[in-house]
Amino acid sequence: MSRIGRMPVVIPNGVKVEVDGSNVHVKGPKGEIERNFSPEIEISYQDGVIEVKRKSDERTQRALHGMTRALINNMVVGVHTGFEKVLEINGVGYRAEVNGNNLVLYVGYSHPVVIEPKAGISFEVEPKTRQIKVLGYNKEIVGQVAADIRKVRPPEPYQGKGIKYLTEQIRRKAGKAGKV
Repeated sequence: MSRIGRMPVVIPNGVKVEVDGSNVHVKGPKGEIERNFSPEIEISYQDGVIEVKRKSDERTQRALHGMTRALINNMVVGVHTGFEKVLEINGVGYRAEVNGNNLVLYVGYSHPVVIEPKAGISFEVEPKTRQIKVLGYNKEIVGQVAADIRKVRPPEPYQGKGIKYLTEQIRRKAGKAGKV
């Protein structure tokens, strides 16, 4: 049996959960998320704990078991504490700023790149460390917005200029060898 799927999801104080068959609705201080799961997986909510069980030992149900539990846990954690992705800008003259709700990137193009946040997403910029924080309660959307920001100017291997995740390691190349 799935080790992740067997673990119960404990609901913290301030989070309300409604389970209607395969539909789960989670509401908390950061926001609310509703998601419909596969009807092959049984989701039960009792005494502040959500348990996920599968009906049989088929391959597809085994695959859905742990994933369903992980998605429900991400929903609960997201509406309670939220998620963040941190990006770092490297390069001479490269910078970012927040203008209203929008993120404005100056990364070597002839024009500034303006990124409008999706619903439930906010940006924070620290100019001294040149870091961009993408904040939100839905883990999927936070990750997608961070990937879209990185795609504006991905890091290049010769000088390391570009936008990268904070934990990302850039493989550097040596470049041309000079005349001997």
